[in-house]
Amino acid sequence: MDRPSRELLTVALVLAALAGLGGAAVGAAGVPDRLDRFRELALARQARAQTGGELTADAYREMYALLDEEIVESLASGGPFASPGFLQERLDAFGDVWGGALLGVVGVDRLVVGAFRLADAPGVSTVRVYGRLRGEAALLATIHREGQPVVYPAAPAPDGAPQFVTAWEGAASGRGTRALRLELARQAGDSVRVVWSTAELFPQGLVARSYTVRPKEIRVRYELRYPGWTPGCDAQTEGEDVYRLATDTGVFARPTRTYHQPWHQELHAAVWRLLEALGVGDEATLAALVPDARLRRRLPPELRAEPACDAPEDGPTPRTVSVPASEGRTPWELVFRRTADGWRLTRATQVLP
Repeated sequence: MDRPSRELLTVALVLAALAGLGGAAVGAAGVPDRLDRFRELALARQARAQTGGELTADAYREMYALLDEEIVESLASGGPFASPGFLQERLDAFGDVWGGALLGVVGVDRLVVGAFRLADAPGVSTVRVYGRLRGEAALLATIHREGQPVVYPAAPAPDGAPQFVTAWEGAASGRGTRALRLELARQAGDSVRVVWSTAELFPQGLVARSYTVRPKEIRVRYELRYPGWTPGCDAQTEGEDVYRLATDTGVFARPTRTYHQPWHQELHAAVWRLLEALGVGDEATLAALVPDARLRRRLPPELRAEPACDAPEDGPTPRTVSVPASEGRTPWELVFRRTADGWRLTRATQVLP
């Protein structure tokens, strides 16, 4: 009987080893390919979604660890493998097996910054910063916030440290705006820290209509919340800020602020002064806001503002506006006209059913 050759034995051993791995592809280090493991986790998520469940926090951490390993390995290889273009191609492959994942990477001087969002679940969005740690490619820092992160390179700090801006975009409001948080991050030694944030400027939150980010400038237009502001109504006052990098600190400072449709906030300041004066019987304020004495006598002290849209009567910068109000269950129409002294009430009528 013929004895099997050494070559056939070698092939048989390799096939047995592959079978022992259960069909998983084998990488250079003899471990299952990261993309296959990522695919397994994606399939697990789909199975959970069919029963109304979601992946555990540990599963998401493992997925981000796989992405970290992929990027760090490419950075360690150097050359074209460390380029943002190559890294983005690899991330696109991971995104394709996940479906709906948003995985982006940007080069910022000597850093590589990833903006990742695997799902809408809380705490899942992250910005991950890669660079050199004691001469080796490594993950330097992670930042977690709510919303979809978008990264923009910024001009370096005064000492030359790399900087970048992250826009954390929330869900659309349905009225052309969305929650927004802008942050400037800077490399500090072997880590990265946030050195400026709109969260400090807008502690109640920023709801933006539009924004642009350039290396040395941010421009953002946003909703203003003031008495008389009503969600979903047109022609309400909005602010627009411009922030520029200060040469001495390397963080953003605001040189200008402009207002769009400022008449609406000014009008409702007069409306609230009127309603407050009616409630407390402030005759001096009433006389200033309602020049017609007969009209003043007709106004009930229980008059209240209604959370409904105003009706401007003459163009984008109106001089006459109808404001909804009520006395108990009785609706009223208050007509204000702009004069040289400000907004004045010129007509008030009950609205018949």
